Amino acid sequence: MPRQPRLDAPGVLHHVMGRSLEGTPLFANDADREDFLGRLADLCRARALSVYAWAFMPNHFHLLVRTGVQPLPHSVKKLLTGYVVNFNRRHKRYGHLFQNRYKSIVCEDDPYLLELTRYIHLNPVRGGVVRGLAALTTYPWAGHAALMGGVPRAWQDTDTILAQFGTTRREAVRRYEAFVREGMAQGRRPDLVGGGLIRSLGGWSQVLPLRRRGVKVVSDERVLGSGEFIEHLRAEAAHQERETLRLARKVVPLATVERTLCAREGVAVADLHASLRSRRVVHLRRLFCQVAVRGMGYSGAAVARFLGVTTSAVNRLVASEELPQTETYLNAF
Repeated sequence: MPRQPRLDAPGVLHHVMGRSLEGTPLFANDADREDFLGRLADLCRARALSVYAWAFMPNHFHLLVRTGVQPLPHSVKKLLTGYVVNFNRRHKRYGHLFQNRYKSIVCEDDPYLLELTRYIHLNPVRGGVVRGLAALTTYPWAGHAALMGGVPRAWQDTDTILAQFGTTRREAVRRYEAFVREGMAQGRRPDLVGGGLIRSLGGWSQVLPLRRRGVKVVSDERVLGSGEFIEHLRAEAAHQERETLRLARKVVPLATVERTLCAREGVAVADLHASLRSRRVVHLRRLFCQVAVRGMGYSGAAVARFLGVTTSAVNRLVASEELPQTETYLNAF
């Protein structure tokens, strides 16, 4: 099955994970960690990302980030490509460092922002890299220390997380620490490291009763969130894709579109403007409106003026099910 495109938009929350190839150490020493961290900090300063949580493990990393002024794939590509080039130069090696492409899961803020912050920051404790929560407070290779004030990280967005726990920093830090401590007993959380229906609902024990009652819940392996959140995200992604395609295409005069479609469909140009209701003419009007509005970015009002019909009539044709020929004709211009 081909990979689905990544979902992204400004302000979207992502859990990003990357793993080294065949157990190769991702960070051989502190110079490697500083290099990776410096590149991440630069992206934050450029407002490409906001980083809430992060942790470096021997062969993988976790980031909880929000997309800023550029798409997430651009930011992560810059981060990882630059890091690998320097890593290979420092260690006199060649070739790939990361296993496949990085994984990114779009996450709904409530409740996943805080749950993922806790989960990610406890990774060094669960993995035996750090012994206990006290040591994590000053551990320099995870974002927990910045939230606790143990290791200053001016580029890390600590305010957004601490604001969830109190109105003063002292109170917020105390309550945040208690929240993280409560999570230590939870162990590994497979429901937080991927998307889809089972993870979003907390496991099969939650999914099966819904299925027995015939309740259908929208799911997506790229998303950790409710059905409503997924539907909204898909709609936003589809809109952005249409806008990208529209901007990438040449602006073709409506008269040229009309002549091309009429010639290929065997309909007279005059008939397209007449009040004829034959099946072929109605079909061509619908096709013309969808190509002009959906594909080329013309407004419904502009197309209505060209055809000599009402804007509402054009909008109805555009909103109807997309004809299969629409994309074919768009590629022809």
